[in-house]
Amino acid sequence: MTDYTRETGVNKIAVVTGAAGGMGRAIVARLIADDMTVIGLDVDAAGLEEMGADPAFKGIVTDLTSSAAIASAFAQIAAAHGGVDALVNNAGTCFMSEFPDIPEDEFERQMALNFTGAFHCCQAAIKLMEGRDGVRKIVNISSNGAYNFDAFDPPHYRASKAALDTLTKDLARRYATRKIAVNSIAPAMTETPLFGVVSAEVLANAIAQMPHGRAMQPSEIAAWVGFLISPAGDISSGNVIILNQGRDVR
Repeated sequence: MTDYTRETGVNKIAVVTGAAGGMGRAIVARLIADDMTVIGLDVDAAGLEEMGADPAFKGIVTDLTSSAAIASAFAQIAAAHGGVDALVNNAGTCFMSEFPDIPEDEFERQMALNFTGAFHCCQAAIKLMEGRDGVRKIVNISSNGAYNFDAFDPPHYRASKAALDTLTKDLARRYATRKIAVNSIAPAMTETPLFGVVSAEVLANAIAQMPHGRAMQPSEIAAWVGFLISPAGDISSGNVIILNQGRDVR
């Protein structure tokens, strides 16, 4: 039993977007291990159904590029659970077209998946955090690519993650006195299905730049999410926590 449950005697409700992906599954597992009930939002119906064997998990098939679909999902959460204690905006992807030849529809979809959906989830979640006990938490999964320009990331991906981090800082300041803590985690190379969007040569070069000589694992990032959502994270807000094994220290 976690400190959260011991302190309050109440099971906490967490919402994780992109729950059926590699990083999402690791985050869901971490929060369930911390005695939270987790609601997973994802467009992958089969993946959510597969995860549904755990009674602490409930999946809601949701197109996170649709504000109406997000509103519907959070209405279901409100009806079933009464509120939300934590939100993890994990859903995202990386499209690899290069500037200046990035198609308009790819740019719009990149921003919708990585930023706009998270924006609307924050709007919905904050309303459901009102009146909940303790410090409520939002954790946004950003990327080291928003800061490291030696990496291969394309500009629309960087822009979407930088926008997410600005949202983190704004909401942290805006809701600090209402005890809603908002942080970003910005990992570097992490072994997820997104590895498949780059060539073997680019991937090998990127991993070679990591000081430990390996990519990080989703479970390692999930442990940081769990820390921020735990009572130990109550006093952290407005921070972008860069996880890259010390790669960019100069």
